[in-house]
Amino acid sequence: MKNFKLVFLGGVLAVSSLVSCNEDDSSTKVVENQTNAEAAPKSVKQAQALKEADLLLTSIKKDGGIPYNFKKPALKFTKGQNVFLPSVLGIDYRIDRSVVPAGPTARFPMFQGFETLPNGKRRKAYYVITEASNKKMAEKLGVIFSRRMAAAIGSGGEQKGRFNKQGRLVFEGSVDFSPKRSLKTGPADGLLFGFPPAEANPGAIADKNWSSYVVLPSGVVLNAQLVANSTGIHDRIPNPKGNARKHEDDLKNPNLGIKQASVVMQLLDGWHAGKPYYFHIVTDTSDPGPATIELGVFAPRLANLPTFGLFPGGSMLPFSPTANGRTTDTDGFGVQGLNTASLSRRQVQDPTNTFPIDPSDGRYSPMWDAHVTEFTVRESKRPILRSFKQINRLLANGTLIPFRGNRNRSPLANSLSDLLTATGAIINCPVITQPAQRVIGTQIGSPRNR
Repeated sequence: MKNFKLVFLGGVLAVSSLVSCNEDDSSTKVVENQTNAEAAPKSVKQAQALKEADLLLTSIKKDGGIPYNFKKPALKFTKGQNVFLPSVLGIDYRIDRSVVPAGPTARFPMFQGFETLPNGKRRKAYYVITEASNKKMAEKLGVIFSRRMAAAIGSGGEQKGRFNKQGRLVFEGSVDFSPKRSLKTGPADGLLFGFPPAEANPGAIADKNWSSYVVLPSGVVLNAQLVANSTGIHDRIPNPKGNARKHEDDLKNPNLGIKQASVVMQLLDGWHAGKPYYFHIVTDTSDPGPATIELGVFAPRLANLPTFGLFPGGSMLPFSPTANGRTTDTDGFGVQGLNTASLSRRQVQDPTNTFPIDPSDGRYSPMWDAHVTEFTVRESKRPILRSFKQINRLLANGTLIPFRGNRNRSPLANSLSDLLTATGAIINCPVITQPAQRVIGTQIGSPRNR
């Protein structure tokens, strides 16, 4: 298997999928004027877009699933559940890993289509859709509306999709799920330990044509992520036996419900606006490091998306992971950091990212551009990073510094911080739900396949 040696110093792509954010939105400088990314979407053939949505929903029914009905959805969510993806079929909000080894999970409608191999042949594949750049299509499919995704068109970071005569979506690229994920933690370097990794081998690798930003013939951009094909399954599909890796790429995994046209995926926790339980999934990333740490697909084409380090002018959102967060829970707020995730066993500890906005904000994008921070104080002095206001304050007093492996050497002006630098690592993190504390420990819908 191909070995990915990661170099995080000297201005090479850094990794991550953690995050920064604001404690309350009023603390963040907001750019009011719209840029091209926030203006009206690229030209969309609306009637054709709705026909494409019908094709997708019809395919779900043909495959034994329940197509989303935006006029009469199967599930109704409460304010406390705060679910952003209306088409989700069920969510398990239990977080006690002694009860649920994989932690919180969500069950998604799963579509059947075809990917195109480098030799031109097609292969059956299964995928989920979480966002669309067109509001009416998003409503019909029950996915998140993300206007900003339209800025990807023409960048080289997207791929084209088309429908065959059977109404199945055909992708230009493909993903190999057969590699075995492995991570070699990095040696101690001052206050850094475990991260950056000395070696990272993702569990899935996309070819040069694959991007989860898929431009349909109508001009709508979908965020469509492959989760399975004949080579195996996505690493975010939990093993029913918990942390065991024996059946890592087993197509018979019951969480891959081919006959129910649905798939169960493990959620990552996070922080947003000073609150926890910002549950999201990681699908693919432009760098092998975060793909390995967060169980995603390494998809190099995503690096071409516009524009890293800039907000709001690009198709992505900046966020700020920390390289060396707290590894022990000393005050009930948990642990945090790429180091903690790198040192943990598979599917046991994620970085617990912190995010600047949620999908209810019109600036939202599922693509996140990592701006990594680094603590300069010993671990006992490191707080959990819960807001961007807090991160800016710690950057100003020297408790945090921009991570030494960040790609650009000087901060780029944006509405979130003038003190951070970007890594250039892009992570696809669709946000599913951010429930209130009282919801934790419950379940809604049907979180598991039959």
